[in-house]
Amino acid sequence: MTAGGAPIGTSESQSGQPATATAEPVKRRAYVATVEGLLGSLMMFVGSIGTGWIANGSPMIRQPVVIALRTEGWGVTVSTVLLTVGAMVLMRSWLRLGQRLADWGKSSLRSVVIAISAWSLPLLFCVPVFSRDVYAYTGQGRLVMEGQDPYEVGISTLNNWFALGADPAWAENRTPYGPYFLWLARAVVGLTGAQPDVSVLLFRLLAGAGVLLCVIYVPKLAELHGINGARALWISVANPLFLISFIASAHNDALMVGLAVAGVYFAATRRYVLGILLVTASIGIKPITVLLLPFIGLMWAGASATWPRKFLMWGATAGISLATLALSGIPYNLGLGWTWAIMDPTPGYTGYSPSGFLGQQVEFLGNVLGLPGGTFADVLRTGMKYAAIGLVLLLMFRGDYSRVVRRMALAFTAVVMLSPIIQPWYILWFVPFLAVTGIRDDWQIKSFYVGVTFFVVFGAQDQLSVWSFVELPIDASSLAFVTALAFTFYLLFLDVHTRKLLFEGRPVDLAKRGWNWVLAKREARRIRAEEPGQQQLGSR
Repeated sequence: MTAGGAPIGTSESQSGQPATATAEPVKRRAYVATVEGLLGSLMMFVGSIGTGWIANGSPMIRQPVVIALRTEGWGVTVSTVLLTVGAMVLMRSWLRLGQRLADWGKSSLRSVVIAISAWSLPLLFCVPVFSRDVYAYTGQGRLVMEGQDPYEVGISTLNNWFALGADPAWAENRTPYGPYFLWLARAVVGLTGAQPDVSVLLFRLLAGAGVLLCVIYVPKLAELHGINGARALWISVANPLFLISFIASAHNDALMVGLAVAGVYFAATRRYVLGILLVTASIGIKPITVLLLPFIGLMWAGASATWPRKFLMWGATAGISLATLALSGIPYNLGLGWTWAIMDPTPGYTGYSPSGFLGQQVEFLGNVLGLPGGTFADVLRTGMKYAAIGLVLLLMFRGDYSRVVRRMALAFTAVVMLSPIIQPWYILWFVPFLAVTGIRDDWQIKSFYVGVTFFVVFGAQDQLSVWSFVELPIDASSLAFVTALAFTFYLLFLDVHTRKLLFEGRPVDLAKRGWNWVLAKREARRIRAEEPGQQQLGSR
């Protein structure tokens, strides 16, 4: 038996078939959804030319087609609509692929892999969208090449740093990435001479390697837990938020997640040292996956391990990983500077994170009552961070051995969801581990639909590159937001297929049931009002 074991309360049986089916009857033509998604990706590719992030120093901005799409009002408008509609078409195609593969038979894994490949190809060549962090990677590679310490200085110390496309927010910020990613960034800069467009392509290929690792090991890890590998891959990798964030945006998180999934798989199949080294490689990309090490140690300790053995294996796991990272810090004099990203997290909060949103409400209510609302909000956010740490410790020390990967997934989820800052792609850190241990076909998958849709809609209007001198009849962000909301409304209420995913029945039927419920409540209040004697008797 593997370290993963068979989970309890998953959405699928040992045979890999869903325990419940809220989707429509099985349809074999999965290629229809694949072609639809390819069309959406192509729309995003074209739209990115007019509204994606192009470095000022890129020769691309001197091309006639690019000039027209970025300087003319009609060009920016068309690009905005194409980018937004393309993302939402990709969203629909993902949902429809899941419906068409509702039986999750033997050929379904092949269909999901084909869909991921087809949808990824146009995104591989598009201008960066939804984020421009990839340009900061080039700056960090230049810092290493010039002998500066990215853990001590920001990219503003470089000549001509702004022309290479980096967000000014990175100007003074220390890098939060591990030594291995800085090695890769330096290698990219060495190959490209910091030419922004080619650098973006190489960073995107590195991200693609992370996606490929997920494609390979997510189904394998799922099967260890009795979960259908195709469905787990569809949930975790084929979803549009994953493809856009990890390929179109070229985030290094893709490589981090891919290495982490591979490492957990090897640890779950009793190749513990290899698993530790792969997870360590993931930490060397972004340190957040250090959270996985205690659970790798539990796998190594074994099902019947005593507490002394568990502590011994925790120490051995930490020792191997830390020693490897310490040696890896010797080249380029990087040392253990990456530890600051764990010990000194970024200040502030995002308004859509649970911590940020609740803090805002507490601050508002406190101020209304004449109390120090800001202090109360800070206490709440701090308390939620410590609650996440407490949950991690609880999951480390309590729980069945067969669920150790599930416990790890829940610990990762707690750390992300209770953090004051959540970027859209952060939820992709833990989703693969939840998917391989089971996401049920009920409120769990519905919550995931809502989360993915929210962040795709948010990203569509949040990160658009539009020059200030371009005259538009409607602001590009507002246009993208309205377009995305209209498409979401279509998916929820008008599309005869996708509306079944969240609500059973037609919108008219739902409205009728709602109205009948209101009438029933009114009738009940009327009856109670006409029988005061019974009310008094009941109150006694």
